[in-house]
Amino acid sequence: MRTYLVVIDESPEAQIALRFAARRAVKTGGGVEILSLIPKPDFVQWGGVMATIEEEARQRAEALVAGAAGTLIQESGLKPTITVREGDGPRIIRELIDANPEIAALVLGAATGGKPGALVTHFTSGDMAALPVPLMLIPGSLDRDAIDRLS
Repeated sequence: MRTYLVVIDESPEAQIALRFAARRAVKTGGGVEILSLIPKPDFVQWGGVMATIEEEARQRAEALVAGAAGTLIQESGLKPTITVREGDGPRIIRELIDANPEIAALVLGAATGGKPGALVTHFTSGDMAALPVPLMLIPGSLDRDAIDRLS
């Protein structure tokens, strides 16, 4: 089954990318995998404080993907695969793609203004040629009607 891998965070463009991926998956008989990345926190001298910071970040990420999955199920009927990982985003994305031959595309949302996010920058500045799947950049300026029309 063709699966679209979407990296989700709290940005509006991530929600737009998720909607696009869900619409494509419905039209192609595929699925969606939602990935939430937890950045590795800077070293904190006290272990208990570090553990609390990591746990809070994990809880935020899990709540974020749960909300996104709920919206996805409600709007498209698709039940996504959910992955929450901590560490280097590009490395984790490559590992997921390498481990799952059903992933057909990496779908990222592009910010409406300012500098691109870290993942968009990484994958569009050299590493894209090494990706074994297409990279779909979805403009954050698209509204729901445009996404529905284009997907």
